[in-house]
Amino acid sequence: MDRRLLIGRRSLIAAGLALPLMTTRARAQDGHPVVATTNGPVRGQRDADVAVFKGIRYGADTGPRRFQPPVRPTPWTTPLDALDYGAASSQGGSEPNQSEDCLFLNVWSPGLDAGRRPVMVYIHGGAYSSGSGSSPLYDGTRLARRNDVVVVTVNHRLGPLGYAYLARIAGAPFLDSGNAGQLDLILALQWVRDNITAFGGDPDRVMVFGQSGGGAKIATMMATPAAGGLFHRVATMSGQQVTASGPWNATRRATTWLDALGLPPDRAAEAATLPVEALLKATEATDPVLGFGGLYFGPVLDNRSLPRHPFYPDAPAQSAHIPMIIGNTHDETKAFLGGDPANFALTWDDLPGKLTNQVFRIDVAPEPVIAAYRLMYPAYSPSDVFFAASTAGRSWRGAIIEAEARAASGSPAFVYQLDWVSPIDGGRRGAMHTDDIPLSLDNVMATGSRAQGPQAQSMAERLSRAFAALARDGDPNHAGLPDWTPYDLTRRQTMIMDEPARMEDDPRGGERRLFAAIPYVQPGT
Repeated sequence: MDRRLLIGRRSLIAAGLALPLMTTRARAQDGHPVVATTNGPVRGQRDADVAVFKGIRYGADTGPRRFQPPVRPTPWTTPLDALDYGAASSQGGSEPNQSEDCLFLNVWSPGLDAGRRPVMVYIHGGAYSSGSGSSPLYDGTRLARRNDVVVVTVNHRLGPLGYAYLARIAGAPFLDSGNAGQLDLILALQWVRDNITAFGGDPDRVMVFGQSGGGAKIATMMATPAAGGLFHRVATMSGQQVTASGPWNATRRATTWLDALGLPPDRAAEAATLPVEALLKATEATDPVLGFGGLYFGPVLDNRSLPRHPFYPDAPAQSAHIPMIIGNTHDETKAFLGGDPANFALTWDDLPGKLTNQVFRIDVAPEPVIAAYRLMYPAYSPSDVFFAASTAGRSWRGAIIEAEARAASGSPAFVYQLDWVSPIDGGRRGAMHTDDIPLSLDNVMATGSRAQGPQAQSMAERLSRAFAALARDGDPNHAGLPDWTPYDLTRRQTMIMDEPARMEDDPRGGERRLFAAIPYVQPGT
């Protein structure tokens, strides 16, 4: 027996938690692969040549420890089935199979051997309030098989369960409540560090990537000391977190939420005992910081797990050495605003009233912005200006700030912009928010994919191979792309993901300069 395994077993025996005598190499049970993890053995299944493990528990049920940091599960000795996805975090909306017992992850591996393959951990979007790692779009089979990588997806606490900041109201044991969801992700990455070798992965080549809220969670972890050393490459897609919620704004939101629950501050701790449905219903209260919409819950500058803003005033030094891709889509806000047919038929008289602070999320008058766009793009219609200005002021801006901060730090990122337009809806939805998800995961045929048409698969190969290359070598370049050089403050090199792909210097430079003169407000904070 391996000496380290023997020592580890003796430690477990001393703690009364002995596992069956087994190596970390996989074995078969009734044709199903079984792998020993630090918590106990798990039993998966095979999809042809890919071993699939769904619903591996990495943390204990969070219900009994609501608003508190996660803890490891009680170890088990008999192989547990990892054949179906675990529960998603309790949340609003229609996500199936919700529970506070939600700390599960999924693994796809092309080889349960000593291959030490790159590991690609996908963190789902849905802001900080919805989603799970169980979407068909996130299935890791094709990405693992076609790139010889190990793919992991993960669930964690969302909404008030993961981010309601009760520290300044209720004190202990809720001092870490504002970042509990982030601490879940860190526990999941610790599981990857400790166990991924047994699944054929390399714990020293772990890449985290995610879209929208997933990218924002990653940006936050880049400035979280406890996450240091747990990942070695990063890719974010339309997901930025320049600033976190400050402690006072986060407390205002928590106070408003408690008020909607009928709890005065001196009874705040009772939120840990209320039905989860009541907690979620109370998030419909108007956000006191934004002045519109439901309550925002996201990472908090709590000076505990998060001691600084993710990308303000600069790029975090702790992750400066990590190779990074920063991406966005050309028409982000068509995903949010394109469902209203009226937005495609605006007049110049309509436009100022449509470009409100709710659209921009920054304090700027619409008239000078409209005038600037008409000078930059004389052929644009009012609707074209509406979607372009809302994208640049709200979504794209954060990506540029992060790219500029990385370049200024001397650790530039590889930047891309998705311009490729799927023919869905006749192409009028443009390259919108979420369109790069099926491309990066090579899942254009999956349920929910908007990537359609004869070019969809070649686009998926272009982007997914770049991500896999970053995971493998720290460099996204591959034979299917022109030379992709990092973004600097002189040229601002950007890969335009299109058919064909091309490099451009400072695309939309006029828009960048326009909005750089306006103070940035992180959407949601």
